[in-house]
Amino acid sequence: MISEPQSGDNVYSRAVAARGGRIAMVGEDAHARALVGPDTRVVDAGGRAVMPGLVDGHAHMDREGLKALLPSLAGCASIDDVLQRIEALVRESEPGRWIVTMPLGDPPNYWDVPQNLRERRFPDRRDLDRVSPRNPVYIRAIWGYWRHTLPLVSVANSLALEAAGITRETQPPCAAVEIDRDPATGEPTGIFIERTYVPVVELVLMPEATRFTHADRVRGLAGSQRIYNAAGTTTVFEGHGVAAEVLRVYREVWERGGLTVRSHLVTSPWWSPPGGASFDAILGTWGAGLAGRGLGDEWLRVAGLHADADPPAEDAIRARAMPYTGWAGFGYGAGLPRAQVKEMLLAAARHGIRVVSAGTGLLDLYEEVDRETPIRDLRWVIAHVSLVRPDEIRRMRDLGVVVTTHTNRYIYKEGTLLRSRAAEGEDMVVPLRSLVEAGVHTALATDNVPPSLWHPVWHAVARVDRTTGDVVGPAQRLSREAALRAATIEGAWLTFQEREQGSIEPGKRADFVMLSEDPLTVPEERLPVIVADLTVAGGRVVYERAGG
Repeated sequence: MISEPQSGDNVYSRAVAARGGRIAMVGEDAHARALVGPDTRVVDAGGRAVMPGLVDGHAHMDREGLKALLPSLAGCASIDDVLQRIEALVRESEPGRWIVTMPLGDPPNYWDVPQNLRERRFPDRRDLDRVSPRNPVYIRAIWGYWRHTLPLVSVANSLALEAAGITRETQPPCAAVEIDRDPATGEPTGIFIERTYVPVVELVLMPEATRFTHADRVRGLAGSQRIYNAAGTTTVFEGHGVAAEVLRVYREVWERGGLTVRSHLVTSPWWSPPGGASFDAILGTWGAGLAGRGLGDEWLRVAGLHADADPPAEDAIRARAMPYTGWAGFGYGAGLPRAQVKEMLLAAARHGIRVVSAGTGLLDLYEEVDRETPIRDLRWVIAHVSLVRPDEIRRMRDLGVVVTTHTNRYIYKEGTLLRSRAAEGEDMVVPLRSLVEAGVHTALATDNVPPSLWHPVWHAVARVDRTTGDVVGPAQRLSREAALRAATIEGAWLTFQEREQGSIEPGKRADFVMLSEDPLTVPEERLPVIVADLTVAGGRVVYERAGG
C-alpha cells in the first residue's frame, strides 16, 4: 500500500492497495487499512508523489548494463591519467590478456574529446606501449549516438595491432574508416577514426577483443533493468528491433522469472535476397508469430518488425560480424532498397504485422499500403520524429500511426540546428503539442541517451537546447500533465496495453513509482534529476533507493 498517490491524470487520492499483481483499491486511508493483512507491506509515502510506472517508447535497454562490464576512463583529464588507469589494469592482468576499456571521456555523452584532455590529443600506440608492453590494449570508440557528433575514435597499442593483424599494408574496411598513420614511416599510430555513428572497427578489425558474450549480455540486462527501474521505468518498447542474440538473452532472463521491466520487443529482421520467395511467403512462415500482439506474456512480448530503406553502404561491412551485433543489439541486415520496402510493407499489412520505422521517410509508403490493406488497427509506428510538417501530422493521424520521440537528440542536442533547417518555422521541430492536439498518440522515449525518461519529460516541458540555451518552438511545449501522460498512458497505447496499465485504476496492473520529487510542482530545471524512491511492477517492489 502507498499513501498519498496521484494518477497520471492528475486525480489525487490518499492511498492505493495492490493484491495479486493488480491494483485492488484507490481511495482513502481507511479503505486501504481494511485490506491490510499479516503479509501486507505498508509504505508511508510521507507526502511524496506516486504515479504510474513510466513506459519508455524506444529504450535500447539491453545496452545500458553492458557499459559497467568494461573499465571506465571517466574523469581522466590528461593522457597521463589515462595511462595510470591502463597501468593499474595491467598490474591485475596476466601477460597476453586483452585489456579493453570504455571510450575516452565522461558518460553518458562523452562530450569534447580530446579537448577534455590537457594535451588536446588522443593517446597513441606509443603512449599505451609505455605502460602495457606485454598486454594488448584497446580503448573502444563510443557508440556514436551517445553523443551525436563525429568522428568516433578508438586507440590500440602495438600488441593489439599485432594481434589483429594490422600493419602498414592494412587497408580500411570502408570509406568511413581511417587508419591513422605516421607520416614519416606509414606505420599505423594505433588511432582509428570513424566518420559514421555506428562503429565498424570493433566489428571488423577488433572483433575478438571487443565481443560481448552471451553471458555478458545476460549480466548486462540485469544491470540495465536496475537502472531503468531506478528511474521509475516499468515498461520498455524496443522499436528499433532486437537481433536474435539479444532476443535469446531476454528469453533466458524471462524463463528464469528475472524480468523486472515489462519488455515489448520488435524484431530486427536479417533480410537475405528473397530469390524465388516473395515477402508474403517469408512473412507467412517465420513472420507468423509477429502478427497482432505477437507471442509472449505480460513480461515479455515479441511482435512486429523494424523497417528501413536504403541502408548505408557500411552496413554490408558490419553485417560480416552477424549474428553478432556489438553495441547495436539490432541487425545490420534489416534495411532494404526502397523499391523492395513497399512490397515488404504490403506483405506485413496482409499478415497483420506491425511495422516500426524511424523518421517520416516511409510515411508515403505507409499511405500507399493503407490504400490496399488498411493498417489503422495495427498501430504502425514512426519513431525518432524530428522535423514534421502540419500535413504530415494530419496524415499520421488518419493512418492511426503512433509516434515515439527522440527529444534527447532533436530538442536538447540539436534543437537550434533543426530550427535553422525548418522550412515552415520552428514549430516543425518535434511538434509535440501539435501532435497531441491533432489526436496522434505520442509516447516519450529515451533511446538510452541517457536512460532516464525524466530527461524527455523535461524536454517536452522546457524545450531547451543545451548549446545555446534557446527555447526551441515554445508553442510546442507540453504541460507537465501532458508530458507525464506521454510517458505513461500513451506508452501503454503504444504497447496495446492501455486497458492493463498506464494509469492507477482498480483492476489495472500494479505498476507504480514513488518519486524523489513531485513532477507537477518541482522547479522546472529539476525535472531531469527526479529519481524513483520505490518502484513497483506487478505488485512487487523491483527497486528501492537506499535512504529514499
